[in-house]
Amino acid sequence: MNISAGDSIAALQARLPLDPLENRILLGHALGLTRVGLITQSDRTLTADEAARLTELLQRRLNGEPIAYIVGEREFYGLPFHVTDAVLIPRPDTELLVELAIERLPVRGRVLDMGTGSGAIAVAIAHARPDAVITALDVSAAALELARSNAERNQVRVEFLRSDWFCALGADRQFDLIVSNPPYIADGDPHLAGGDLRFEPVSALTDHADGLSALRTIAAGARAHLMPGAWLLMEHGYDQSAAVRALLAHHQYTEVQSWRDLPGIERVTGGRCA
Repeated sequence: MNISAGDSIAALQARLPLDPLENRILLGHALGLTRVGLITQSDRTLTADEAARLTELLQRRLNGEPIAYIVGEREFYGLPFHVTDAVLIPRPDTELLVELAIERLPVRGRVLDMGTGSGAIAVAIAHARPDAVITALDVSAAALELARSNAERNQVRVEFLRSDWFCALGADRQFDLIVSNPPYIADGDPHLAGGDLRFEPVSALTDHADGLSALRTIAAGARAHLMPGAWLLMEHGYDQSAAVRALLAHHQYTEVQSWRDLPGIERVTGGRCA
């Protein structure tokens, strides 16, 4: 597509080949304008530098790069988050995990978010429940740096630890709730080669095994760090709910159940530590 100096904002919103929302996001990012600014300045024409910048952004999107990586931001649970290709892009499906966590968190409860990535889950819980004490861990130093910046951006307090699952936790660390959205796509799944997933960090998507190994590790290790009656909540794949329920039952969690996301898919499974 040819974008030139002199093209108006209004004309480009109608001509750009993406869906209207993505057209608006790219235009706003290229021009440094808010949604309101795009409306109030719709007759403004682009400079040569702006046209070149928009052309480059558009080509990246047409090549398949996720728009969140292009603009470096994604909204999650009503909050703004910086994102880079070091972390997964926060998705609306994961908001279910946050809602379930908030409902089950006691006053001044202690929460552990395992594999925090961008920090979306931990920060969202901390923002909704400022009384809570939140700890978040990840094995990736780059992810933790980004998560810290997101906590600061949203003005919440979260303790961040670099850890390969439970390794950095002392044996006496106890929590009133543990949540996780771990890698759960099986190695070799064709979805890994399509869409946005092509650009996201592979180690955050797949366990390089059957898709259940991280879930097994969390379910087995969480009991030592959960207070009696505390919940473990884990997000998983669209076809894994029965396997995860069986896994939690095997480790003698009680009240084991799954919850459906907005499209009706069983997306989160959890149980209580007896």
